[in-house]
Amino acid sequence: MKKGLLILLLLLFATALYAQTDSLRLVHTVRGTVTDARTGRALESVHVSIPDRYYATVTNADGGFTLKSDIPIEVVRFSYIGYKTQTLPAGNSPLKVALVPDIITLNEATIVSGDPYDIVREAVYRIPDNYPDHPELLRCFYRETVRKRQRFTYISEAVARLYKTPYTEIAQHDRAALDKSRVLLSQRKTDTLSVKMMGGPTQALLLDFVKNKQLLLDDKERSLYQFELDPPAVIEGRPQFAIRVIPNEIKEYALYNGTLYIDQETLCFTRIELSLDISDPLKVTRQVLVRRPPRLRFAPKEVSVVLSYRNHDGVNRLEYFRSTLRFNCDWKRKLFSTSYTVVNELVVTDLLEPAVRIPRDEMFRTNDILTDKAAEFLDPDFWKDYNIIEPTESLEHAIDRLKKQY
Repeated sequence: MKKGLLILLLLLFATALYAQTDSLRLVHTVRGTVTDARTGRALESVHVSIPDRYYATVTNADGGFTLKSDIPIEVVRFSYIGYKTQTLPAGNSPLKVALVPDIITLNEATIVSGDPYDIVREAVYRIPDNYPDHPELLRCFYRETVRKRQRFTYISEAVARLYKTPYTEIAQHDRAALDKSRVLLSQRKTDTLSVKMMGGPTQALLLDFVKNKQLLLDDKERSLYQFELDPPAVIEGRPQFAIRVIPNEIKEYALYNGTLYIDQETLCFTRIELSLDISDPLKVTRQVLVRRPPRLRFAPKEVSVVLSYRNHDGVNRLEYFRSTLRFNCDWKRKLFSTSYTVVNELVVTDLLEPAVRIPRDEMFRTNDILTDKAAEFLDPDFWKDYNIIEPTESLEHAIDRLKKQY
């Protein structure tokens, strides 16, 4: 198995319920929804933040958001790829925000051209200049969900800390730790298959492609791909190179397809969207599946990851991570398979000072499973007071239904 590659999945039989929560006293709240100004369509994963502070969140699948702070919120910033960044008064919640698509206009002297391979190589060379050169401690919100067909069978949420060493160092020295978490599991007898995810918030550390260049961006891995220029994009009002990544070799492990967004002026990576090539399902299975019952057949349908980086005080930091795993499972001798979707999200909500290294005995390790660790972080009063990714309508109903079982 190629080390560090996407999601580690563990299939076991269903276990027990844990429920948890925390209170960090973020008592000032702004809620609202974000849509496309032209179509009215809800916009998911819009970055919502307080200017000049690091408190942030992202919109859910319904375009909804909840932003909380320890001080009054006067203005809120909204940014999303391909749309004009807006900064609006907080006013009376809830806010209804309509983002306007950003049409790129190039002056006559501007030519968006060049060898995309050379652009990527130069962006890699500038990583030490564009990303933190000192240790940092980040607070984040993390969520895992598992859906069987259209029904949620597993939901977990956690507040965690990420300790990240400088981008000139290897990620093996980075650490994650849980502060609070809650987990809800379905107890239906028909849910005999439980999906457990290894790694939890450490996935965002292991899959930081900018820091872990051996996944795609070092000289050896880049040689396995073809790079092509797509039409330019705009992020935070800044023009971006959009460079498509296409495998051009066959390896013993699955390669990636996707798009790299690189700031045209600073040549920093601002967004990365990648999916494993699933044309050979056996390769992908070896990379993502740790254990399964003997008679269970596993068929991957999608293995993807999205990372966003945001400039704050002249330094680009990881702001958002999402991994998605879709697969079908069926037991031998059964006619129909069952589809599952696993989504992991992490959003950085605060930059903590001082950047204290997480002690070894607090570390959440890459082989840890959130459902097995949850009972250590029980605090029923927490979630109403913390800045989280607002649940989608269907997820909110799923949480209510799962709670009613107990």
